[in-house]
Amino acid sequence: MTITLITGANKGIGYETARQLLALGHVVYVGARDAERGAKAAAELGARSVRLDVTDDASVRDALAEIDSAEGRLDVLVNNAGVLGHGAMDGPTALKTFDTNAVGVVRVTEAALPLLRRSANPTVVTVSSSAGSFWAVTNPDRPEYSLPLALYSASKAAATMLTVQYAKSQPGIRFNAVEPGTTATDLTAAFGVGRTPEESARVVVRLATLGPDGPTGTFQDEHGEVSW
Repeated sequence: MTITLITGANKGIGYETARQLLALGHVVYVGARDAERGAKAAAELGARSVRLDVTDDASVRDALAEIDSAEGRLDVLVNNAGVLGHGAMDGPTALKTFDTNAVGVVRVTEAALPLLRRSANPTVVTVSSSAGSFWAVTNPDRPEYSLPLALYSASKAAATMLTVQYAKSQPGIRFNAVEPGTTATDLTAAFGVGRTPEESARVVVRLATLGPDGPTGTFQDEHGEVSW
């Protein structure tokens, strides 16, 4: 059995990633800030649920302790929870955006490391974005060039850098960041764009199911490595 935890998995790409990994035989824990919504999503999927708010240290600690008690290890961690950070360009909005999209990655990953080290094939996938790619946002031919989401972009650049640094400091665990593609979810509803979560989740699933010889420290989309 492959034990997998996905944060922010009660809807969108996280939910669909859970569905696809369950179909591949994973035991999936749906991490959700709202325990009731998480339990509902898990029941629909045939998964397990755990209350996990990536912005709350105690919540993260308790969630990983619960998985540790039940499973004794963690094989795959998908850092999926995120916020768009649009609206006011001010300190409180910046703090919330970075706390979720970047600091949340640190909270969950640090709490998960002891469990991941007990796995024979430990893998961490962080859902990042090409909106955080310096190459993409400075290229007039790319849609990210005119995307009005400075805080989101900056926080996702941080998430990708954290991925690379974790890959260097934890050579026994594969860490990769992924651009899943513009997806029609609650996050992007205001823009009215995006493909189905099912399509985007396939990119996440590919990196979540790497073998022991798979790459680490990369930033990828469905076509391969992305410049950043």
